[in-house]
Amino acid sequence: MSELQPQAFTINGKPAHTFTRLPAVGSVAPALQLADREFKDWTLDDFPGKKKILNVVPSLDTSVCQLSAQRFNEEVARRDDVVVLTISADLPFAQARFCATCQAPNGRFLSTFRSPEFGMDYGTLIVEHALMGLQARAVIVLDADNRVLHRQLVPELTHEPDYAAALAALE
Repeated sequence: MSELQPQAFTINGKPAHTFTRLPAVGSVAPALQLADREFKDWTLDDFPGKKKILNVVPSLDTSVCQLSAQRFNEEVARRDDVVVLTISADLPFAQARFCATCQAPNGRFLSTFRSPEFGMDYGTLIVEHALMGLQARAVIVLDADNRVLHRQLVPELTHEPDYAAALAALE
């Protein structure tokens, strides 16, 4: 486990922190194993040769999380070299509800419910807050070899990420 280095952001304007920092640009992303809506586990190795957008969100039951999932999937819909992994603490049942209405040909919706270490390893786990245990909103873009090209902890949980910066990192 990495050394504790909380990262500050806000939730509705009030201070909040993550367990540790996001992976550094240029570093290899930590391993992950997350479940989809059918309870199948996925790892980064399941997407060989693909660039990855890790769209980390608190819950697909919120409008901003839904917007970011849809927007990233729309932006890369015509690319066969990119996959969008929308990651939340939502149970697979909630993912299935959302996926019934979302067009995401290049996307996977993955849950941390069996993998609490994800938020610790990736620096997105909210601590010391009423939302403790959920993921902070973040975007981490990886190349095909899982090196971090871009990262953003969104400064305010209720705001959308910087889509342009994340998408520019894919080029």
